Amino acid sequence: MPKKGVKTPKAPIGDPNDPESLYNYMQRFLRWQAEKNYSSKTIENREVYLRYFIQWCDERGLAKPQDITKPIIERYQRYLFLYRKKDGEPLSTRSQHVRVVPIRAWFKWLARQNYILYNPASDIDMPRLERRLPKHILTVDESEKIINQPNIQTPTGIRDRAILETLYSTGMRRMELINLKLFDIDADRGTVMVRQGKGKKDRMIPIGERALRWVEKYQLEVRPALTMPSDEGTLFLTHLSEAFTPNRLTQMVREYIDAADIGKRGSCHLFRHTMATLMLENGADVRFIQAMLGHVSLETTQIYTQVSIRKLKDIHTATHPAKMERTRALDMEEGTDEENLFTALAAEGAEEE
Repeated sequence: MPKKGVKTPKAPIGDPNDPESLYNYMQRFLRWQAEKNYSSKTIENREVYLRYFIQWCDERGLAKPQDITKPIIERYQRYLFLYRKKDGEPLSTRSQHVRVVPIRAWFKWLARQNYILYNPASDIDMPRLERRLPKHILTVDESEKIINQPNIQTPTGIRDRAILETLYSTGMRRMELINLKLFDIDADRGTVMVRQGKGKKDRMIPIGERALRWVEKYQLEVRPALTMPSDEGTLFLTHLSEAFTPNRLTQMVREYIDAADIGKRGSCHLFRHTMATLMLENGADVRFIQAMLGHVSLETTQIYTQVSIRKLKDIHTATHPAKMERTRALDMEEGTDEENLFTALAAEGAEEE
């Protein structure tokens, strides 16, 4: 049995000894992405979806990149459209879309590297994505009810309360919270540095006073008992003195949402979406929300307006509902890109799931 943290090698598809096989060209493509500093998550996801495609090709006797034509890829798209999961449900349009995107990127690379004469995926039609609003958004009262679920008389309850407060206050992504370090929190300035977020971009965002108080309480009263001599400075630790895994964090947050019995389901991303919605309702300009969430662009937003951390902090303090004391919301212009903001958030949620 492999050691914890050591990934089991994945089985090759087709003839692993054929250097011209689809499988071996995929391996070259993955190595090239690593050399070009693509994120490990992007490479991992692309490998998953390319393996699906290569397995489908192998079952039909298609072994080399030269065997793949535009009609072949269109047949695969048709297969995805007709595919049914174990529960009998079809793949969503977004799921079909994300399975084809890596294929386009791969064949574009194959053509540019002159491994094939032309790119058969260059002109394929992609599924049109729905512009969906989220299934659930929390109200202020519902958010507070969930956040109050942890038993703060216990060490893990204090830790979990700090985690929920941080998610609610900052709207950061699940992996961004998992990767937080002790030195990323600046209590004096009321900010948190999100390092190497999506797209390997750093950003500094505000964190509310209430969330900071709970993080400080966790750091002083709980974290010292969880640390090991090899402590690497990860902020939130499990009872095993390790950083949370994505699934473990999702499970923990989901359990508190279910325990609140508010008739809504969700996990970490629900707080991200809720933060954006509530701040918009309280008068924050969509540009400030965009900066908080780390969205470089929002589909129809042509020019991204940079905002200073000081101004962003003022907007956060004025519009976020979780405050030590209530303050008057700033008068702001109404945002014009809310629909695109929520579309981007919905896409992130589907990606996280």
